[in-house]
Amino acid sequence: MASKRREQMASTPVAQAVREARQRRGWSQLELANRAGVSRPTVARLEAGQQVTMTTLGKVATVLELQISVSLKNRSA
Repeated sequence: MASKRREQMASTPVAQAVREARQRRGWSQLELANRAGVSRPTVARLEAGQQVTMTTLGKVATVLELQISVSLKNRSA
């Protein structure tokens, strides 16, 4: 069950976008971390679909030239 949950988390759109952008540049997780000013475990967590701060996501997105867009929806609708 834990393995299936990890697979689902790893397939989040954010995790996929970050991983694919990093790989297109030929960067390791460590190189991305150094360029973004975050730790390598933070990059690994982000690529695994785990929670990171918006500040961290912003730093990583900036160096990868990714645009962040946020959509807010009313839960009671």
